[in-house]
Amino acid sequence: MDADAAAPGRGPRPVVVRYDPAWALAASKLGEQLRDTLGPLVRRVEHIGSTAVPGMAAKNVLDLQVSVSDLEEAAGAFDRPLAGLALHRQPFERDHVPAGSGDDPDRWAKRVWSRRRQQTHDVNLHVRLVGSPNERLALLFRDWFRANPQAVPAYGAFKLALADVVPDIGTYADVKDPVVDLIVVVAEQWAARTGWSPGPGA
Repeated sequence: MDADAAAPGRGPRPVVVRYDPAWALAASKLGEQLRDTLGPLVRRVEHIGSTAVPGMAAKNVLDLQVSVSDLEEAAGAFDRPLAGLALHRQPFERDHVPAGSGDDPDRWAKRVWSRRRQQTHDVNLHVRLVGSPNERLALLFRDWFRANPQAVPAYGAFKLALADVVPDIGTYADVKDPVVDLIVVVAEQWAARTGWSPGPGA
């Protein structure tokens, strides 16, 4: 669920690194900044993706999710304040729909801002509709791995190996997406068995 294709074209080669405990603190501080900067349109802010999973190898890019009630209103209102945080809008407006779901791609709409090569961490900011399937999936992916730490080393090793052999970030995403789809099948079973839900605001 990281924004692996958050740049036009196929992009540079991916760089996956070992888990860095500093990611959690940096994401928490940025989340506070986002709440203060974006105001009442924000329903929730969450650290998502691989950097949000203790022990997980990941690209050194923080993924955060802002959930909103109106995607178009938020997109129009967020450009200027996010530019003040060096976050700039990207052209991607939909998430990958998990294979076999048959879901309407329009239900997987989002907006993305990114920050690169600043003094602070690189960032992908995903803005999604509260209650949407892609908002839910980002949280489920994170929470399943947190609840099943025995799965973290294998997925991390897969990403490290993949990054070593693919030519660009686009290919990395193309190969990784079906693997994520398989993880989602298991995570959905876990969610049904445990009664997991995204929590307040979703």
